[in-house]
Amino acid sequence: MTRGLERWYGGHDLHFITCSCYRRRPELDSGERRDLFLRVLERARQKYRFVVIGYVVMPEHFHLLITEPGVGNPSVVMKVVKERFTKLLHHGGMRRGPIWQKRFYDFNVCSTEKRIEKLRYMHRNPVKRCLAEKPEEWKWSSFRTYACGEEGLVKVNCQEWPLRITCSASRSHSFETRE
Repeated sequence: MTRGLERWYGGHDLHFITCSCYRRRPELDSGERRDLFLRVLERARQKYRFVVIGYVVMPEHFHLLITEPGVGNPSVVMKVVKERFTKLLHHGGMRRGPIWQKRFYDFNVCSTEKRIEKLRYMHRNPVKRCLAEKPEEWKWSSFRTYACGEEGLVKVNCQEWPLRITCSASRSHSFETRE
């Protein structure tokens, strides 16, 4: 177990996740690699049944804003995404050696204000880093889904599996995915 690392799962919060490439190397520096990463993320979204609220893939890191998965938890999802992407790069002869830092940053997002703040941060990241002049110019983020209604390689705010609504003892509604 990693000392000092606390993850809070089970509260139905959104999770703002940041993961960096090994030693901050630009392992995601090509459009081909960023597309591959997004295809891996989309497969994980479907398999683990989580909703992607937003994302951005940068040359040496990525940010995600996701719901808690219906299967597993965000740690399981990150492990699978990172391992699958690494395996595909190694198998394709594109890279050898480590691709990712071992850990990832996970911030629980509990309010509308924080959700908006994190989406803005992600969508402005390519502009801040001088990779694009405007957020809509960066193909590897969810900005174009929000601004232009375009569908990218990852479905945003999409849930194909049914929900079951239950009432808790406090009469507030909670939403659960059906098994």
